[in-house]
Amino acid sequence: MFRAIALAMPEAYEDLHRKRPAFRVEKRIFAMLGVVGNAQLFDDLARDDIAVVKLDREDQLNLAARFKDTLKPTENYGHHGWTYVRLAELDRPALTLILERAFIHVAPRRLSAAMER
Repeated sequence: MFRAIALAMPEAYEDLHRKRPAFRVEKRIFAMLGVVGNAQLFDDLARDDIAVVKLDREDQLNLAARFKDTLKPTENYGHHGWTYVRLAELDRPALTLILERAFIHVAPRRLSAAMER
């Protein structure tokens, strides 16, 4: 589901970053799968259960508050917007919202303007 939603974004494509699937728009990463890093934030998760998204700081704080225990800023790069996502606990509408916000944050204005709410 994550991959399908990410690739549905305008001009989004998948490639690899550090041997993990990364989703980009114009070479800028907005989401990655299987990135654990400091996975102790989610003690019980395996690599396949986690994604990382790049959010605007305001979106990061608002979404983390809305989806408690499901979204957490990464320890080392959270202040840059990188946020861990627990995939198993999110339904399609929630995951779509999170990926749209990540896409809007990195996409050029010509692509993100129509998606902004």
